[in-house]
Amino acid sequence: MLGRLARYLRLLGCDTTYAQGWTDAEIVRRAGLEDRVVLTRDRELSQRAARALLLTSSRIDQQVRATRAAFPDLPSDVQFDRCTVCNGRLHPYQPTEPSPPDSGIPWDRVAAGLALYRCTDCGHVYWEGTHTAEVRRRLREWADGATP
Repeated sequence: MLGRLARYLRLLGCDTTYAQGWTDAEIVRRAGLEDRVVLTRDRELSQRAARALLLTSSRIDQQVRATRAAFPDLPSDVQFDRCTVCNGRLHPYQPTEPSPPDSGIPWDRVAAGLALYRCTDCGHVYWEGTHTAEVRRRLREWADGATP
C-alpha cells in the first residue's frame, strides 16, 4: 500500500524494501532480522512491529512529510544510489555501445557528458533528466508544506 513512498525513499538513497505480497508475520520477522523500520498504513501491523511508523494518509505528499518528521536526518535530495524498481545499488555506467534509439536514453546528452547509472541487480539505467527535476520540485514543495 506504500509502493509510491518506497520509490521516493529509494530516490532519496534510502535502503527500502517493499513488502508486496508478504504476510504481516513475514514483514515483522524480516524487519527484525534486517533491523528495519516498518512504514505502514495498517494499525495492527504497526503495533506488532518492534519499530514502526504508522502513516494515516493515502496522499504521497503527506506520507513523505510524516516520514521526514519521524526521521529528520532523511536525505532531502535525489541521490542516484538506489534503484526505484528493485532497491539494488546504482553505479556509474559507461556503455560500450549505445542501446537502440527507442531505449529512451538521451545519447546526445550522454555524448556531452551526462552521467548514466545502472542497477547492479536488474540493469535499469538512470540519468539526470526532466523527471529528476520534477521529483526535486515535488520534494521541495512537500518540505515547504505545499500540496500537489
